[in-house]
Amino acid sequence: MIEFTGERVVPGQVEEDLWAEHFSRYAFAARLVSGGRVLDIGCGTGYGTAELARAADATVGLDVSVEAVAYAATHYASPNTLFLAATATALPFTDTSFDVVVIFEVIEHLADWRALLIEARRVVRPSGLVLISTPNKNYYSESRGASGANPFHVHEFEPREFQDALADVFPHTRILLQNRVHAFGFYTPETAAPTDAQIGASQGSADDAHFLLAVCSLHAVPDLRNFIYVPRASNVLRERERHIESLRQELDLGRSERDAVMRSHEVLTRDLEEKTRWARELDEQLAATRSERDAVIRSHELLTRDLQEKIQWASRLTDEIANARQELQQAIRAIDAAENTVIERTRWAQELDAQLQAAQQRLSTLEMSRWVRLGRRLGLGPAGASPERKKDG
Repeated sequence: MIEFTGERVVPGQVEEDLWAEHFSRYAFAARLVSGGRVLDIGCGTGYGTAELARAADATVGLDVSVEAVAYAATHYASPNTLFLAATATALPFTDTSFDVVVIFEVIEHLADWRALLIEARRVVRPSGLVLISTPNKNYYSESRGASGANPFHVHEFEPREFQDALADVFPHTRILLQNRVHAFGFYTPETAAPTDAQIGASQGSADDAHFLLAVCSLHAVPDLRNFIYVPRASNVLRERERHIESLRQELDLGRSERDAVMRSHEVLTRDLEEKTRWARELDEQLAATRSERDAVIRSHELLTRDLQEKIQWASRLTDEIANARQELQQAIRAIDAAENTVIERTRWAQELDAQLQAAQQRLSTLEMSRWVRLGRRLGLGPAGASPERKKDG
């Protein structure tokens, strides 16, 4: 399923005015292709090629889009119609292959638009016609207004520029104007009878036209009658009134929707303001929390450094205690050894002293015995100490 992108017309996917605007060109061209071989360059979805095929002997629809060509071949296949994909600036046909070449709304899409014109001249027969349409830049740019330039268009033409560009390639060119016109119709409601048309007066010039349609030829362009295309005969005034009423209803609905949207917008605005205040408070709380966090981090860093210093001091103190313990143990062992020595020497001294006292006692006893005996001999010593002394006395 091919989709309408805003440029290539897809039947059933565009409004009636846009459809009629494009289809009317093919209705005009169909009057000039009777019994001929026709090439439709930029055929798009193929609806126009099919309209030309109703009057021509053979028609070829060509488009650069493979997708569009596939759609055309599926929806508008007929015995005298061929659709193919190719570029418009290098046509895959021999010289003088066609009686009529149709190029509607293509030239403004090409940077090398002159190559398109040269290729069209090459494949058209000397007595044939080349029909080319393009929007009038003067009006088209103005009509788009705020939507801006058409992104699909590479080069748009003003009327004089368009005339000069065609004249450089084709000896004979006639420019027609395509506009939507106001008219009154007199017709039978039952059948599509032959129709005569009369244009009472015309206003404006090529500069005011909506679209330009050129009929080009290598020989003189045949006399062309004005052509009026009516998409559908009806009471346009009544349809407009109904359309205006539907627009009013849409406008009322749009206003209701707008009011609902505005109320919703007000609610959302208040909610946004509340959330903005809440977010601001959160930002302030976050800033305070970050400040507190930074203070905690700095305090933690100070405590960490202090702890590291104390750990180092404790480690040194532990080493000093271990060394002191070793020295204490060595001192204890030395004291124990000294105590043992003192004990041994005390015991030895005691034993020596005992021995000395015993010796002294024996000596004293011995000496006393000697003195006693001597005293006795001399008559000295305590009375009654010697029997001999008692005898002498």
